[in-house]
Amino acid sequence: MAKYLLASASGMGFLCLIAGLSPVQALPSLEIADKNVAVNQDDGSYQKNDSPQSNLANNISSKLLIANESQKNLSSVNQQPKNQDLEVDSAVKVWQPITPPSASSSTSSDKLAQVTSVSQLSDVQPTDWAFQALQSLVERYGCIAGYPNQTYRGNRAMTRYEFAAGLNACLERINELIATATGDLVKKEDLASLQKLQEQFAAELATLRGRVDSVEARTAELEANQFSTTTKLNGEVIIAGVGASGGAPNQSDPNIILVNRVRLNLTTSFTGKDSLITGLQAYNFLGGADGQGSLQQGLGLASPLLSASSARTSFEPQFPGLNVNTLSSVGANSVQLYKLLYIFPVANKLTLFGGTAAETSDAFPAITPFYGEGQESISRFGNLNPVVRISGGTSGTGLASAAGFIFNISPSLDLRALYGNPNANLTQKSAAEAVPGVSTTPLGAGLFSGSSVIATQLTFKPSPALDIGLNYAHSYHEINILGTGLVSSDIGALAGPGLGPETPVTLNSVGGTLTWRLSPKIALSGYGAALFVDAASNNVNASTTFTSWMAGIHFNDLFKSGNTAGILFGQPLFRSDAGGSAQLTPTGENRATPYHLEAYYRLQVSDNISITPGAFVLFNPEGNSNNETTTVGVLRTTFTF
Repeated sequence: MAKYLLASASGMGFLCLIAGLSPVQALPSLEIADKNVAVNQDDGSYQKNDSPQSNLANNISSKLLIANESQKNLSSVNQQPKNQDLEVDSAVKVWQPITPPSASSSTSSDKLAQVTSVSQLSDVQPTDWAFQALQSLVERYGCIAGYPNQTYRGNRAMTRYEFAAGLNACLERINELIATATGDLVKKEDLASLQKLQEQFAAELATLRGRVDSVEARTAELEANQFSTTTKLNGEVIIAGVGASGGAPNQSDPNIILVNRVRLNLTTSFTGKDSLITGLQAYNFLGGADGQGSLQQGLGLASPLLSASSARTSFEPQFPGLNVNTLSSVGANSVQLYKLLYIFPVANKLTLFGGTAAETSDAFPAITPFYGEGQESISRFGNLNPVVRISGGTSGTGLASAAGFIFNISPSLDLRALYGNPNANLTQKSAAEAVPGVSTTPLGAGLFSGSSVIATQLTFKPSPALDIGLNYAHSYHEINILGTGLVSSDIGALAGPGLGPETPVTLNSVGGTLTWRLSPKIALSGYGAALFVDAASNNVNASTTFTSWMAGIHFNDLFKSGNTAGILFGQPLFRSDAGGSAQLTPTGENRATPYHLEAYYRLQVSDNISITPGAFVLFNPEGNSNNETTTVGVLRTTFTF
């Protein structure tokens, strides 16, 4: 109701009429009843009280004495002292409280509706000097609205009551706006509670502040002394106990050995899309040119040269203790550069790579889930398709200098190829002989001379659950080897009269690998390979075909999240055909198809430590039934960082 008390900044009237009667006057008892604002009758000042009431207009109107048609009532009113500040509005015949219009409002009440725009006031013109001030009060705050007959009467005097009513209306509107704007702000009680909590936990807050300061100091120190802003370091440490029984006839079981392999990899990026991989390695496996000191030699299952064998573990280098380029020895736990490779994109779908110490597995994705020298299969047989290992492609020592490309044909299809040469750093082939007919640089010399390989892989993913890899490799070797390190017949691949280690060979190898994920935790995987070996000399007519296959089942999160397991069975490389002067079965052997059965379980102890117990059994080792069934057990612990 305060909005309808007709107060104004320049002058306001307050009037109540009954048709045909004389002006209404306020009684002496008329007072401002709004407890929120108490007006001092002496000097016009006011002070705020604590009463919740705030509707000044309602209290004023409740104190008014309205005259009626009865002269008796009128005379009683006239007997009271008159308030000279209240005037009569003869134009208004009926007075009633003004309420907001509603759907049920009558036509007469609509005429007395609230003034919401200064243009509704008939006696206010835009040329009036106070027009803008009045417009702001009416339209912005809605607290100085004029008289119910839509007049303002800006030139008349204002009573103290009218001033109090108008001021109260404006203050109420301002308080309403402030409450709306600050309703979501923190209250004084909340601030007090927060201060109390701060006092109670002062010790903890001080400790936390000290820890934050310590972290900031350490971060600043690390930033100031970091190795490189472009290089990341990661590493792998393998410590394993290996024991075996069986082997060649009349051969005593070798002792259990404790071996290790440590790798540090530095990955550097110059553009954010390229990678320069630098790998350092040290291991304590023994072997050398004749395999002396190796587990395979202790079993009697190693070749007499370069110690190739089917009893080799996954994390053992192909030529342990030997620099095969020069047949010089490598000391146990001596640090070597085993990888130096640069990979960089040149187009949206084309990436090139090259390096002086590389492996095929750096460029070709491993389709089988059994791959992982420190994490998955414990045997060399179970890790990769033999075609990928041709020509020392995965020697474990970064044997070859290689260059190639990766062409992403589509998200589900890509083609990769490389050219590799293990003796690119040698200018001339040595004239000295290590054994009759074999140079002390047995792989030749020069980037495009001597032993070399061209390898390709087409990787196809027809569905999210199916991965297929198809491999082809063409290679030339200065000596009579396959270069896989998988079986003892890898050395002297062409067996027969006149086919010694000095016989150069050409290989054409094909293979395929498939993995089918039956579910997120179970996958079937296997591979097949055929290696066609021909004598490269025009004076020799000899050829041999080697075949190999493997099938297995792999488990993820077995018994516990992060743990994996594998069971696999297959045939290691075995001579399945021979032509010319080559023999299918070397002299002194009893030909039999070899088989490999393996099981392992990797226990993920923590994010950085895993323990893998496992074993594999060799039936007819090296394709010779004269050899006893051989069991190799491994307990491998792997640390990654």
